[in-house]
Amino acid sequence: MSTPVAPPHLVGRAPDGTFAVHKPSGMPVHAGAPGGPPDLASLLARGLPGLPPGLVPVHRLDIGASGIVLCAADPAQRARLGDALAAGAIEKAYLCLVFGRTRPRGTITRPLPDPRRGAPLAASTRYATLEVLGGFSLLAVRIDTGRKHQIRRHLAGIGHPLVGDTRHGPARARVPAFPGRLWLHARTVALPGGPVFQDPLPAALLAHLAALRDGLAAGEE
Repeated sequence: MSTPVAPPHLVGRAPDGTFAVHKPSGMPVHAGAPGGPPDLASLLARGLPGLPPGLVPVHRLDIGASGIVLCAADPAQRARLGDALAAGAIEKAYLCLVFGRTRPRGTITRPLPDPRRGAPLAASTRYATLEVLGGFSLLAVRIDTGRKHQIRRHLAGIGHPLVGDTRHGPARARVPAFPGRLWLHARTVALPGGPVFQDPLPAALLAHLAALRDGLAAGEE
């Protein structure tokens, strides 16, 4: 039996009609194949407590990831947000846990193949190591471009795949107290001129960090 997915909720709103909505892990932003899990766009269209009707997501977030998705009801506002995202004027910051001990900081600029366009696309990912937890590293990540699975592909490409990444990570790996999800969270989104939306780590990820720290304190690998 699959674990029920928590409902989305409001993180914050801006005076221009932009809403920051928390998307839980396990929920796609848009509908997939028939019979799949509920998607954020459909739930917003039907209406959710504390959110106005008619909100539409402006960008994607991996189904396994959690965190902020920007939404707006007005088509013109969605277009403005889309343009700002394409121009890199909206800053998005993530937290992720990866295998291995990473350098204190780094920038990954490897182009990523895009089958739809038939050519690699420029991509830039910056990371800073916040904490080393045995054989894992907790990273703060910012992306200068928005390619599909960019963070996952870039970090896997330098030998540090994300915990819980069944597509780009190791087929078999032991993860103590594994939280059963992709370890990626969209924590902060800053609009041009403000505001800055912040979405705390979900309880499952906080609990996993605590378990890893407890294991290190007890002398476990």
